[in-house]
Amino acid sequence: MLIGILQTGLSPDQLIAEMGDYPDMFQRLLAGHGLTFKTWRVVDGEFPPDVHAAEGWLITGSRHGAYEDHPWIPLLEDFIRASYAAHVPTVGICFGHQIMAQAMGGRVEKFPQGWAVGPTEYDFDGTAMVLNAWHQDQVVAKPDCAEVVGANEFCANAGLLYDDRMFSVQPHPEFRAEFIDGLINTRGKGVVPDDLLATATSKLAQPLDDSAMATRIATFFKQPRG
Repeated sequence: MLIGILQTGLSPDQLIAEMGDYPDMFQRLLAGHGLTFKTWRVVDGEFPPDVHAAEGWLITGSRHGAYEDHPWIPLLEDFIRASYAAHVPTVGICFGHQIMAQAMGGRVEKFPQGWAVGPTEYDFDGTAMVLNAWHQDQVVAKPDCAEVVGANEFCANAGLLYDDRMFSVQPHPEFRAEFIDGLINTRGKGVVPDDLLATATSKLAQPLDDSAMATRIATFFKQPRG
């Protein structure tokens, strides 16, 4: 099954050589699930010819906000709505989660209570999962067509399911501990409060449920559809 990765952001230059860019991380995360990948850098204005250019779509994270004024953001929203209408399965992670919600009628804002960084516990349909987080923006109002399937006290809309067509999560199952440590040192200092960075650093050795989330994502892509 061919998954088109819609790349909406770039990994810090200082980290790419050792850890790869975002599409590399998703290919590592989903390895062994029978998926193949092709990337379009929508952040640079590179879009697929249509929603059927792949059998499923995965929208990455980004340092940009879904509400920011960039020419590629309205185009991506149009693509998301077209994919939904055509029943092509789509998965979004962090920014991808937010832009999907915004495209479908939800609202995304810079959360007044601040950041979530590092290993964070979520409730996904009654199952506790620990995944790495790196965000201040949140989906503060979900679209009417979406069901909440993941949450915690800090992030009420951490997982959204749009019947069998779209699935999105706020945390980053593709981010390993060493990448969060890299983000702390390249993008976090002076932006994220020091106490949050210190707490995240102290938790980096905590086991993650990234493999379980990878299985959930792959299962969503491959499930039978009418």
